[in-house]
Amino acid sequence: MEKSRSFVNKLLNMQRFLSYIENRLGSRYSKNELKSISHLLLKQYTGMNSAQIYCDKDTKFTDDITFQLNASVDRLFHGEPIQYVLGKTDFFDLTFSVMPGVLIPRPETEELVELILKDFRKANQQVKLLDIGTGSGCIAISLAKNLPNAKVSAWDISPEALKIAVENAENNKVSVQFLLKDVRNPELLTDNTEKWDVIVSNPPYVCESEKQAMESHVLDHEPHLALFVKDEDPLIFYRVISDYAAKHLFPGGGLYFEINSHLGKETLDLVQQQGFREAELLQDLSGRNRMIRAFL
Repeated sequence: MEKSRSFVNKLLNMQRFLSYIENRLGSRYSKNELKSISHLLLKQYTGMNSAQIYCDKDTKFTDDITFQLNASVDRLFHGEPIQYVLGKTDFFDLTFSVMPGVLIPRPETEELVELILKDFRKANQQVKLLDIGTGSGCIAISLAKNLPNAKVSAWDISPEALKIAVENAENNKVSVQFLLKDVRNPELLTDNTEKWDVIVSNPPYVCESEKQAMESHVLDHEPHLALFVKDEDPLIFYRVISDYAAKHLFPGGGLYFEINSHLGKETLDLVQQQGFREAELLQDLSGRNRMIRAFL
């Protein structure tokens, strides 16, 4: 107890906290990253805005805030992503709860959402849309928010992920039908009761052999089920989803994928072999092969 009180006394104001986080995490993060992390933590636990953080260096913290800040820094020191520490992240101007059971949404995926919106954001257009492998629900929810006349459904094989996705839909005030489904189930191919205008997916696409090149905070904390595929069949989800889409999209419907940048040509060839026309391999803002768009 005395040790805990001593620690609290050392970190009771902001200037001491900023020095502490720099000393504790300086070997893991750059100065710019540390500045961003410090501000995120302070906003989360103190409610201060950026101007107050810049100007009020002598602000004193309560014991509770001090312990929360310390616990968060400790989690960051052990490699946990800041998004999991905060329990939330921003995506497409919306806020999403994220926990270790779901992937952290990436900026590249925002580009996939924007691509679909450019194609289907028309006045009063009715769209039936399916997101396969929804995870946190970031794609489905962002599309539902920006396509008010769309009927959006989303599938995932993880009950934990779906629970988080439902929470995110409620928090962002949109209606999405979330279902526990595995697109690899062959019964889905013979079920002709559902047709879609859009099918989108950001499925697992990282080959197991690529693990050694990944950063530890991803490898150690994000769900492998949502990340990795076997080297001997890296396009399994693209093949199965393309097969399903070829049978369940309305004529003229669109298929949208986020892809492994190293397998762009192979994924494009696979989609074209399924009978899709106007199949395109598209680059992200960094110039990497990142998306495929195709129409029946």
